[in-house]
Amino acid sequence: MRQQLDRVELADGTVVAYAVAGAGRPLVYVMGWLTHLELGWELPAERALYEALAQGIRLVRYDRAGCGLSPATDRPASLAFELEQLEAVAATVGEPFDLMGTSMGAPVAVAWAATHPETVRRLVLCGGWVRGRELSPPAVRESVLGLIESHWGLGSDVLTDIFAPDAGRSTRAVLARYQRACSSAATARALLALSYELDVGDRLGDVRAPTLVVHRTGDRAAPVAQARALADGIGEASLALLPGRSHLPYAGDRDELVRVIRRFLGLPVPRRRADALTPRQREVAALVSQGCTNREIAARLNIDERSAEGHVERIRLRLGFRSRAQIAAWFSAQVG
Repeated sequence: MRQQLDRVELADGTVVAYAVAGAGRPLVYVMGWLTHLELGWELPAERALYEALAQGIRLVRYDRAGCGLSPATDRPASLAFELEQLEAVAATVGEPFDLMGTSMGAPVAVAWAATHPETVRRLVLCGGWVRGRELSPPAVRESVLGLIESHWGLGSDVLTDIFAPDAGRSTRAVLARYQRACSSAATARALLALSYELDVGDRLGDVRAPTLVVHRTGDRAAPVAQARALADGIGEASLALLPGRSHLPYAGDRDELVRVIRRFLGLPVPRRRADALTPRQREVAALVSQGCTNREIAARLNIDERSAEGHVERIRLRLGFRSRAQIAAWFSAQVG
């Protein structure tokens, strides 16, 4: 699958880059804190999420101002500015659409659905919240913001550990570098501060679209209580709680997340397939199922231990698993 990149300009000259993948009825995706349309597409785990969502539909994503391919702007971050950017992207769709918001994109999506009910067929809120000030104590919020401002490198490492604890060490290192490539420290701080300021409590009752709230029970960035508050505040919203600790939708059990979302949207639900792995990865998965360590895998396949570790990590990401035990169980089921 390929994505097509384009850009749209707001009335004040702000430029917002967006990407379209797949074909069919539209799903507009309001992404989280920091994004990069090109670099995210190059990350295997993140791209796998988008490709899985885009099967049979037209997935529309965008980089908010100052992130990724969207140039920086002098305008301060605010919910009103977020909605202006979403409005510009939505105008390119030209018809009612399904709307999905993840992380800080979730309250933005709530605000849009509340004020533009005629445009939204179905609403999906993933890893979101009602009130940003309730995500963590004030002292913790100020500490994180100060760390990003004073030491963006260390700040991105800390936040990656919070956002993707289910990812392996090498993957977390890649994600930390990815965050730094998405924006400047100043933009990162401003957008995280906005995340803490967002409050859509007074808008939940105005949401009319059928809504799915999906959340991982151990999410370290957004407490599961916020997911329950979203579902309780939106009439007839359904709540799906999934196991896992990762805030990023493409970390942890990505496949189950996709299945839940596609089922809600009335789309065919994909299954994990044996041909999702390369022949070498199947060899490694077989050895994992036999209880082999990375060192033992390396010896059996005549490769170095670091390569064996990399194979295991890529298998885990491709299948959306959190542990070697899940790989072993999956492989055993394939050959059983």
